[in-house]
Amino acid sequence: MSSSSMRPLTDIPPDLRLRVRYVLTDIDDTMTDHGRLGAKAYAAMEALEEAGLKVIPVTGRPAGWCDMIARFWPVDAVIGENGAFWFRYDRDARRMSRHYVLTPAERRRHRGRLEALSAKILGDVPGAAVAADQAYREADLAIDFCEDVAPLDRPDVLRIVELFEAAGAHAKVSSIHVNGWFGEFDKLSTARSLFRDHYGLDDAGMRSAAAYVGDSPNDAPLFGFLPLSVGVANVRDFVGMLPAEPAYVTPSRGGAGFAELAAMLIEATR
Repeated sequence: MSSSSMRPLTDIPPDLRLRVRYVLTDIDDTMTDHGRLGAKAYAAMEALEEAGLKVIPVTGRPAGWCDMIARFWPVDAVIGENGAFWFRYDRDARRMSRHYVLTPAERRRHRGRLEALSAKILGDVPGAAVAADQAYREADLAIDFCEDVAPLDRPDVLRIVELFEAAGAHAKVSSIHVNGWFGEFDKLSTARSLFRDHYGLDDAGMRSAAAYVGDSPNDAPLFGFLPLSVGVANVRDFVGMLPAEPAYVTPSRGGAGFAELAAMLIEATR
């Protein structure tokens, strides 16, 4: 798949910029650089919030991390484990709302299947490892292919996907992990649920008012759904693995690219 369909950030029409009220964003390698959240990206989140835009991370990271993100970051909600749940912290009431797609019984039942699958994947794909953040997950299994291990070749990453799918699990590739789970959800389905149940917006309202920024194949559902979908420049690293490409691409990679989009959206509010 050619990256030629991704247009420069400056091609975003003014009317699309003006309509944005919600900024949904991946975290790893979209807001971070080399595993760290830098001052530029964090400041961009704060500036978006101050401009009246609601920031909603949509990540493959685990429930334990998402609880912290909802509490401590300048965000309005967070979707985690590739759509397994959404959390939202009411700072005035000092109350966390947690909404899961699967019931506690379903999550417990799937956990044994995922643990067995983990052993098979590690046996079949030398160099792969269970992600270091697995202990904080509630609904999925994350297999590390480059975060804390030597980077695996693309065929090995695709083999991990094959093993998940052969067991009847869903599998998505991020910039660092392959995440697998049992149950019907992904980043898009849970984002639609959040917008319907909390913000009172149907699909048309969400498509009109929200932008999404990401960098890897697990972002494809939202890339394909929202007219204002943006890839940071490193999305080009996954050409050929994206079921749907973002409509636009930033000049810079990672956190700098996120900050470029944020600056454009903030400018449109003035």
